[in-house]
Amino acid sequence: MVSQRVKKRQAGDTLEIDVLVVNAGHVVAVEVKSTLGIADVRDLVSDLGRFRTFFPEYADKRLHGAVAGIVFEEHADVYAYRQGLFVLAQAGETMQILNDEQFQPKAW
Repeated sequence: MVSQRVKKRQAGDTLEIDVLVVNAGHVVAVEVKSTLGIADVRDLVSDLGRFRTFFPEYADKRLHGAVAGIVFEEHADVYAYRQGLFVLAQAGETMQILNDEQFQPKAW
């Protein structure tokens, strides 16, 4: 299942996920920006820490994060990689995963 702009409210707080991908054992929360910066990566990491509070229905699934961008501000892609996030970039009409074979995604 792939959903866009998934938003949940709880106790006066809101968490919005740009793209939420769910399969049998995993959930991936994707932050999408035309220009992705380090602050955007930090925001997603913070949101991943709060994710299960807002989405308890996915408690039995492994949670991963990803960032997607057309343009990356200086070193934002490297910073995201080091945080354990999948890094997606526009490649023509599609998206390309920039992570290499040594990448180990972090699970929240």
